[in-house]
Amino acid sequence: MDYILTTNELTKTYGKYKAANEVSIHVQRGGIYGLIGRNGAGKTTLMKMIGGLSRPTSGHFEIHGRNGETTEQMMPKVGILIEAPGLYPNMTAMQNLTTKAIAVGIHDKKYLQGLLEEVGLADTGKKKAKQFSLGMKQRLGIAMALVNQPELLILDEPINGLDPQGIAEMRAILHHLCNDRGITILISSHILDELSKVATQYGIIHEGRLLEEESKEELFSKCCERLELRTSDIGKTMEILGLMGFSKMEVKDDAINIYERLNESGAITVALAKANIQTNEIAVKSEALEDYYFQLTGGKENV
Repeated sequence: MDYILTTNELTKTYGKYKAANEVSIHVQRGGIYGLIGRNGAGKTTLMKMIGGLSRPTSGHFEIHGRNGETTEQMMPKVGILIEAPGLYPNMTAMQNLTTKAIAVGIHDKKYLQGLLEEVGLADTGKKKAKQFSLGMKQRLGIAMALVNQPELLILDEPINGLDPQGIAEMRAILHHLCNDRGITILISSHILDELSKVATQYGIIHEGRLLEEESKEELFSKCCERLELRTSDIGKTMEILGLMGFSKMEVKDDAINIYERLNESGAITVALAKANIQTNEIAVKSEALEDYYFQLTGGKENV
């Protein structure tokens, strides 16, 4: 597997409090890794360590397979937007962008104009940043994070507080950067529905610990609509289902989950009865991403 970023038991403590507790994530190159967690779960702490803004108490991380001091050599290939973007309120979008560009040795106005076009701010002209909406400020923050042409972009809660239009604009930008520019994105959010529309990988973090890490397909297989079947003989039931042409199914927690032909529960029950297999329970079940997350973390408080 081609990982652009891995962390190995990355830990950050403040006194006796562990803000990040032995977190090991694996971010695949060319995708969007969604870090899911409540406010205070440890997402920002983890991102600050990866972005070089906070020193780990223990553990380490690798970017492009390099760790330790060599990681610092890779930081120019990392773009970071954590918390509110650091903008000069009395400067225009181009002036803010130029200030960042000069700091990293870039003086190409045409290149900077192209960045503003990518984030939808090319026509802001002389409008000052203090007059921008929250969504415009976030998009300018992303443009500034893109100045050094990063291969990895770290975004902490970029859609938090945005209105529906702002969220849609941000989603389009993320898809463009990943699919068209090939930039790998590590993004955190507690708005699970929106994150599900962009992420290709997920890490679920709670109270500083990583609870699960899985692909979009793996996560959604646990959340999608399914036919849950419990019988007196799971082994024979699987054989019968196979003979009936079912293939998208798995055994989990003493039940068979079927992910196709959900309207055929009657036919399944009849076939099992003919084989002297007792059907104890058969029902269509579904679980939203949020429900699954709440199940893992133990409730809806403080989301």
